[in-house]
Amino acid sequence: MPPTINTINPTQGPTTGGTTVTLTGTGMTGSTAVRFGSTNATSFTVNSATQITAVSPPHAAGAAAVTIVHPTGNSNSVTFTYVVAQVPQVTGVSPTNGPTAGGTVVALTGTGFSGATAVTFAGVPATSFLVNSSTQITAVTPPGIPGAAEVRVTTPGGTSAPDAFFFYAAPPVLLSADPVQGPTAGGTVVTLTGSNLLNATGVLFGAANAASFTVVSATQITASAPPGTGSVPITVVTPGGTSNPLAFSYVAPPTLTALVPSSGPAFAGTVVTLTGTNLATATAVTFGGSAVPFTVVSDTKITAVAPSGAPGPVTVTVTTAGGTSSGLPYTRTAAPGI
Repeated sequence: MPPTINTINPTQGPTTGGTTVTLTGTGMTGSTAVRFGSTNATSFTVNSATQITAVSPPHAAGAAAVTIVHPTGNSNSVTFTYVVAQVPQVTGVSPTNGPTAGGTVVALTGTGFSGATAVTFAGVPATSFLVNSSTQITAVTPPGIPGAAEVRVTTPGGTSAPDAFFFYAAPPVLLSADPVQGPTAGGTVVTLTGSNLLNATGVLFGAANAASFTVVSATQITASAPPGTGSVPITVVTPGGTSNPLAFSYVAPPTLTALVPSSGPAFAGTVVTLTGTNLATATAVTFGGSAVPFTVVSDTKITAVAPSGAPGPVTVTVTTAGGTSSGLPYTRTAAPGI
């Protein structure tokens, strides 16, 4: 039985020929020629009983019937369209930037892409590319150096002008974070310093996005921590990739459960023991809003020196990296009269 052709890919190419065409179908073993109109293919290879690859010969513009010549008879025909070869033009690159490591999938738009034989970024061949149509190519960027890279397409009609660019971005690097801890409720404003931080698209605390962030410069970002628990890595995402991580610890809010003693004289000097939880990172102890000297004994105990004041109750609180505790009353008593 004569062979049959089910599909042809691609379906068009330049009048100058040279397009490698894949024919799929049945009964192709033993084929002796592939014809484009009345002209034999420049070359062809029988890959299997169901596939042949052939190189189109030069031909006038327009449709040409492609057939397979076989000892049992010629196949049915499929259409290959010859188009006048033109110098390609790249008018769009999307996305316009990516990491120096390469690997960015870029859509090129323009004209005259049929039969493209090469796509280059600053003269370096794309890792791979696919001609989707005469107006679109999908290419994967090769590794590059930071800065602008000319994007050029080569076809039988010539090479595009250096009018389109892809910008390689160096990977971001983080050197420090300040502060490195904050409350589980979030809201801590953290200053990140490093390099290559411009055009940041995200700041992550673990897997959670920062509540907000501001790119101050190429070396600094301020970010507001989202709610969280435990220790998480902070990373910055830019067109150049994802930075190295820096540790940030969430601190549970402090609690106060007892003051011993809970009362004392109106003059200063009484040492009060505060007990509670999550007290290790204490930054302040206040009696009625006034900060006092204190010593962190453990995560559950602080000693503080009560200040002088008018007789009566005042509220005692502890502030830590996790926030400010609810208050407990401390009562100043008046000295006995004579």
